[in-house]
Amino acid sequence: MGLGEKLYSRADQLSGGQQQRVAIARAFMQDPKIVLADEPIASLDPLTTDSVMNDLKSLNDDFGITVIVNLHSVPLAQKYADRIIGLRDGKLVYDKMSADVTETDLDDIYQPGYGEGKIERMTTTAPIEGVVS
Repeated sequence: MGLGEKLYSRADQLSGGQQQRVAIARAFMQDPKIVLADEPIASLDPLTTDSVMNDLKSLNDDFGITVIVNLHSVPLAQKYADRIIGLRDGKLVYDKMSADVTETDLDDIYQPGYGEGKIERMTTTAPIEGVVS
C-alpha cells in the first residue's frame, strides 16, 4: 500500500489518502470474501484518488476478493470497475460490463432533465455504483 515509511506514525499524522489506504489495508487483513467501499475516494486529490482506486483494483486482481465500490463519478467507475450498476430510487436500473457501457445507457440511467449536457452529467453526483469483481 506504499505506507512502509509511516509504519510508526500516528493516524492523525497521516494525510487523508494515507488514512484511506490504512483503512483499506485493515479491511483486507481480515481476509474478507467481499469488501463494500462507500466513496473510498471522497475528498481526495486526483493523484491520491488514482492511488486508492489502483490499490483496490490491485487487491481485487491479486487476491480475488470481490470489491463493491460506491462511486458518484461515472468516469472513475468506467476506468476502474469491471461492471457498472446503476440505481434509481433504490431500484436496479442498469447492470453491464464497463466495456459495454454506452452514452445511450448513461442517458437512460439518469432522470430526464438531471443535467444539462454530457460534461455536467459526468461530473455531478449521481446514483451510479461501480463494481470491481
